[in-house]
Amino acid sequence: MARGKVQMKRIENPVHRQVTFCKRRAGLLKKAKELSVLCDAEIGVLIFSAHGKHYELATKGTMQGLIDKYMKSSPAASAGSGVGLGMASGSGQSSDQSKDPNQNTYWNGTMHTVHKHRE
Repeated sequence: MARGKVQMKRIENPVHRQVTFCKRRAGLLKKAKELSVLCDAEIGVLIFSAHGKHYELATKGTMQGLIDKYMKSSPAASAGSGVGLGMASGSGQSSDQSKDPNQNTYWNGTMHTVHKHRE
């Protein structure tokens, strides 16, 4: 049985939108991991949800390490293109260093979630 074609427009129902986000996020991260294993590629993925949650995947090393490598290798980044990348997550592992009650981190393999600071 064939699947129907999905229209590329915003899902209006918030419950359906959240379910779709979770499923597609998981699928995207799975594909990134597979590409890394199959092709021995270093891959970094950043996802920011509508609720302010931040998801990241670094297949080899840390996200900060990949960003540093990009900044060193990219002529546009090193020429000061106005694009600045910075990650506060360090190694991507959960730690007790941050005592801010607005920041909750949990570790799930190579992916973690950080709640955005609310003011």
